[in-house]
Amino acid sequence: MSDPAFTVIDLGGTTLRTARYGLDDDTVTDIRRVPTDGIAAHPDLPVAELQTRVLHQVAELAAEAVERHRSTAVAVAFAGPVSADGRALAAPTVWGGPGGQLPVRQLLEERLGLPVVVVNDLTAAVWRYVDPADDQPFCLITVSSGIGNKVYRAGEVLLDTEGHGGELGHWTVDTSPQAPPCDCGGRGHLGAVASGRGALAAARRAAHADPDGYARSALAATAPDPELLDNHALVAAVRADDPFATEALRGGITALASAITAVFTAIGIRRHVLIGGFALAIGPRYAELLTAELHRLGCFGLTPEEIGRLVVLGAADDDSGLIGAGRLLAARTPAASRA
Repeated sequence: MSDPAFTVIDLGGTTLRTARYGLDDDTVTDIRRVPTDGIAAHPDLPVAELQTRVLHQVAELAAEAVERHRSTAVAVAFAGPVSADGRALAAPTVWGGPGGQLPVRQLLEERLGLPVVVVNDLTAAVWRYVDPADDQPFCLITVSSGIGNKVYRAGEVLLDTEGHGGELGHWTVDTSPQAPPCDCGGRGHLGAVASGRGALAAARRAAHADPDGYARSALAATAPDPELLDNHALVAAVRADDPFATEALRGGITALASAITAVFTAIGIRRHVLIGGFALAIGPRYAELLTAELHRLGCFGLTPEEIGRLVVLGAADDDSGLIGAGRLLAARTPAASRA
């Protein structure tokens, strides 16, 4: 008999990942990645059609993975708010918006014939960073194609039954008429300003506003036309302390630092764990820039030393949603039904 396993799925705005979560060894294997068949791949399609395409893609890949893994249950970490009964309420980075609520859990259970748990991707990822031996509260923040967060305290993720909570990415930080658009249809949201997509858009705007400065930047050597600039080049330039690239990033860094100070002053969270492809690609330099901005802004009630400990980087991989989903599903699944 094979070891008991679950199939775990991480549905992001850019990439859809499937993996096998082994209950005996608490590891994920057979990780497979494909581009998400959503708004990033088809920006001109209507929301309803994108919803259909994405759900079909998830169902097909889940069915294939369940057969490979001989799974007894499935967990989906979803890039958007999710209700307690597994309805996707919105998914700006996946299919734009607005759009109707989608009963993802119900539809997948009907297709797969197995128990399915659907939670927000950050809600899932939180469980990777919970330390049972030191159950301290923390805020998990992802900086990738969008921005999201979840707060863990006293053994639970702070959400209401409709999945509300932990959507700092849709907090309005720029109220100007020219505020950048968000994938959800709003303007000036933190995700539009400080995400990987937001940072790239800011760098392109800066290049058009200051062509001479851009020409002196390492970015121009990679992409003489700013519209051909991509995140790989932007990340490399920031890591190398390129002044133009770093300054283009600064507006987003300031907005994110302001959000972190708001979380602390509102509910006293002293530890903020950063994950997400964009932040982790820049790595320690990103945490350094963010911490410097936290020092500049100040944080009521904290000493400089305490401000310096507000932000830490998460694991340098993109598996947090998968691992967390497996641990969460294991906690919710009775032992008798795992075999």
